[in-house]
Amino acid sequence: MTLNLGELAPDFVLPDSDGNPVRLSDFRGKPVVLYFYPRDNTPGCTKEACGFRDNYGEYQEKNIIVLGVSTDNQVAHRKFISKYQLPFPLLVDEGGKVATEYGSYGL
Repeated sequence: MTLNLGELAPDFVLPDSDGNPVRLSDFRGKPVVLYFYPRDNTPGCTKEACGFRDNYGEYQEKNIIVLGVSTDNQVAHRKFISKYQLPFPLLVDEGGKVATEYGSYGL
């Protein structure tokens, strides 16, 4: 899927690492970085998450919301967040339904 500038991203609701529902449309009107990644604790995904963490102050200054999405479960996300001190939510996309809708799941 390709979104054009100004086009609304498809809405979804996914649980965060604590089981709290996160609805994308709750952030409507705010800039959101929505990134999809395959697995917690893999080298590339860790580097990507830590890149967002290391620059998180700049995102906050611009009121940008950062959300990470993978098929990992809540326990894995909590461990990943704790291990790397990630200051943003990781969402559980069980079965990759949202990632598939966004065209980022699979090869």
